Amino acid sequence: MSEFALELEGIEKAYNKGKPSEVMVLRGASISVKVGEVVALVAPSGAGKSTLLHIAGLLDTPDKGQVRLAGRDMVGLGDKARTEARREEVGFIYQFHHLLPEFSALENIVIPQLANGVTQKVAEARAMDLLGRVGVAARAQHRPAALSGGEQQRVAFCRSLANAPRLLLADEPTGNLDPATSDQVFGALMDLVRATGLSALIATHNMELAARMDRIVRLDQGRVA
Repeated sequence: MSEFALELEGIEKAYNKGKPSEVMVLRGASISVKVGEVVALVAPSGAGKSTLLHIAGLLDTPDKGQVRLAGRDMVGLGDKARTEARREEVGFIYQFHHLLPEFSALENIVIPQLANGVTQKVAEARAMDLLGRVGVAARAQHRPAALSGGEQQRVAFCRSLANAPRLLLADEPTGNLDPATSDQVFGALMDLVRATGLSALIATHNMELAARMDRIVRLDQGRVA
């Protein structure tokens, strides 16, 4: 078993490649996250952090470089194997919660588990456990529109962990919240990550939040420092 949950080595990525409008986003970026480590990714707007996270989470492929999850090479996998690895190994959190509006908080967490072959009973039990860990179990039957912004994002946290991934990738997970709510919700996220032994790479502009993680790395001009 590798000591690293995530390894990115020499990642290069350009858009409109070979055209006059080509934009080089990542220029040999390298980053690693140890098992159980929570790393803050700090970057100015347009630096390529979302692209880096998408590559780490197998939503995009690099032009050059290596991507390994738990020591396993991901770049050489076919589409089906990459999809399976992404579903089983990685959880995603975005700035906006993207909950399914027609389903309850509980159902939003159950659905990914059903898609992964888990029974309804087991999926509901795990969903309630996760909601309880972030303090919103009492809101399990409410649809997203009936939840506050902070509650919606807590449910999104739970959904990202529904299938028990080993790596969590988050892109400004509290960026859409006011400062007080952001602090509370981030605390709930960190408690959940620590309690489940997750590894995490969390992009944020908030240096106070970054300081609460194990380590800070900076992405600038396509490279990690």
